[in-house]
Amino acid sequence: MFSRTLRHVVLLLLAAVVLFPFIWMVLTSLKPPEEIYVDHIRWLPDRMYWIENYTRAFTKAPLAQYLLNGVIVTVSIFLLQVFVNLPAAYALSKLRWKGREFVFGLVLACLLIPPHAVAIPVFLLLHQLGLLNSYASLILPWTISVFGIFLMRQFFMTVPDDLVDAARMDGISEFGIVWRVMLPVAYPALTAFGIFSLVAHWNDYFWPLIAVNEQALFTPPLGVVHFRNDDAGTDFGALMAAATVVITPLLVAFVFLQRRFVQGITMTGMK
Repeated sequence: MFSRTLRHVVLLLLAAVVLFPFIWMVLTSLKPPEEIYVDHIRWLPDRMYWIENYTRAFTKAPLAQYLLNGVIVTVSIFLLQVFVNLPAAYALSKLRWKGREFVFGLVLACLLIPPHAVAIPVFLLLHQLGLLNSYASLILPWTISVFGIFLMRQFFMTVPDDLVDAARMDGISEFGIVWRVMLPVAYPALTAFGIFSLVAHWNDYFWPLIAVNEQALFTPPLGVVHFRNDDAGTDFGALMAAATVVITPLLVAFVFLQRRFVQGITMTGMK
């Protein structure tokens, strides 16, 4: 009983540490400027100023356009990753061919390569192709996800071979098996990977910073930076309001998909 209580206390403390910046962000978005720049901690505002802050978040910069760009980029990346990852994972899990384990080893090795290490070669390649400063430059470099291939391959390994053999006996092609048999049973793992992919690319600041320079193509993280002003001072109320708006879709998506997310991560597979 004591160990169980201690475990819950530790978890609550860790949760408080993680949630504190988000809570402070939301509370700051509700405060007027004179209450933000005080020399002591004030949790709740004496005067609610959230309408002004959130209004400035959408009028001081085209936040709606940034959000739309984020949706276009993240959804496009995820769909392309699914189109590539599922056939690759199927080939590495259910097909028998020479060198399969070696290729899977290369996939595992690629997991160790940080994206920043190949940013310059990818940037130069896109420059040669004339694709910089476009949606393509934000989407195409992330079409192949080695983590997605690994995750889906591990999930496909739990799918009984009898199901695949039955589909082959029915005359379904290998690509047909991927999309008509494996895809429906892979929803838990696909949901888990989708959350990882959407969060990573929605919050990505590094690559959009070097891939685009037109404000009309800015993603949400780049757009939030526009509320900083070294000369006039940062408008922290509008900045925190914009940041709250940016992270809200991710929180909502996780709340609705958390069950499938946990199911996909634990690799329950078929029973």
